Amino acid sequence: MPIIQSVERALQILDLFNEQATELKITDISKLMGLSKSTLHSLLKTLQLHGYIDQNPENGKYRLGMKLVERGHFVVGSIDIRQKAKGWLTELSQRTGQTTHLGILDGREGVYIEKIEGKLAAIAYSRIGRRLPVHATAIGKVLIAWLGEAELNALLEGYQYTTFTPSTLGSREALLDALIKTREQGYALDSEENEQGVRCVAVPVWNHESRVIAALSLSTLTSRVDDAELANFREQLQQAGLQLSRALGYPA
Repeated sequence: MPIIQSVERALQILDLFNEQATELKITDISKLMGLSKSTLHSLLKTLQLHGYIDQNPENGKYRLGMKLVERGHFVVGSIDIRQKAKGWLTELSQRTGQTTHLGILDGREGVYIEKIEGKLAAIAYSRIGRRLPVHATAIGKVLIAWLGEAELNALLEGYQYTTFTPSTLGSREALLDALIKTREQGYALDSEENEQGVRCVAVPVWNHESRVIAALSLSTLTSRVDDAELANFREQLQQAGLQLSRALGYPA
């Protein structure tokens, strides 16, 4: 199919703007595009008429218009993260035989919003809608590891470190250490901290604003999956998490 030159040029103009170049003079755009000011003037006025380009009245420079924000909200709002994640969860569960989950943060707890049962799994405690203590689960640690300091402090204010197993983290200090490790590694582990005999690994799901909005996890039985196999599963989970994040607009 033929490329419509004027449309292509208009899109190229929009692509010139970024965090370093939030506003541009027409002379800057002319140099970057290799086009005359007269040609650019018509393109810019058309984009401005439809709200995709705006002009700063104080300095005459051009900037992206609010119509892009409006359109972006429509795109973001139409994304169903459960539907987006299901393909990766299913594929990973089929390859590993283990149960996979998608979880989000709700208040001070995580909650499963999707689950794919693995054919080799013998873990019956999980279900969609189940709430998860953030201090005792891999998903929980991932969901709060990248929160801002103020938001994390508010969440942990008065938090109850309920003991589920002898391995459960029992203090704020222990949890904060685990969160530092989670950020450094890019994933979190739950080594029989919530359920004896069960180990889980979780990775973050990032959105277009580079914010963690969910977590993917994989659950295993310690009696069936050794450290080497768990590491292999974790690598596959990390790949799935990155691919899903990119599908949600994560710029990495």
